Amino acid sequence: MFTEYEIESMIEYPEVKDATKALKKDFLKTEAPYLEIEDEDFFSLIIMTPTIGIAMADGKISLFEEMALNKKARKLSKGGYFMKKDPVVYAMKFLIKNYYNWSDKFLDVLKLTIKVTCGLDAIVHAPVEKKGEVDYKEYRQAVLHSPYLLIRFIASFFLENDEDIINQNHKIGKEEYQRMIIIGEKLELDHIPVFQMFCKTFK
Repeated sequence: MFTEYEIESMIEYPEVKDATKALKKDFLKTEAPYLEIEDEDFFSLIIMTPTIGIAMADGKISLFEEMALNKKARKLSKGGYFMKKDPVVYAMKFLIKNYYNWSDKFLDVLKLTIKVTCGLDAIVHAPVEKKGEVDYKEYRQAVLHSPYLLIRFIASFFLENDEDIINQNHKIGKEEYQRMIIIGEKLELDHIPVFQMFCKTFK
């Protein structure tokens, strides 16, 4: 999970900041005209988009999933909001309400962020492998040799705990797994070997 300081660092990139501001203006005007939220916290909402999408894969969000989303959102909020309304948690309700109308726009900003901050265009791509099991030793080495921030993105989007990234026995429902694959494609992670191997660690 990203820290608020990493969020601040990523949004300092001019391309990321401009894209975040433009999406925030559009989203607030359409969905939440009275919502007050700082750019950093809105960017945190953007970071939450893949996690929200996976939680909604079966068409609803359970109480357990809602609690997990709120916990993650609070960790991303600038300054921490333990005794008062958390802006990311509050804004997330508006995104969940019309997620399918906004998810592609949010993921586009996220895709831009990954490209800019990770130098994604410079990372060696490989043909998408559809079959076969992952070589666990090879996967561990791929994680260790990949850009730090890229691994942080993958863990933040698709895992509850970052330290589980090298675990070879992730468990996930069929709908959630299919949604993860779709989100990976939209973020253009699907041609990166370490993400291909990561997806194969799920049962």
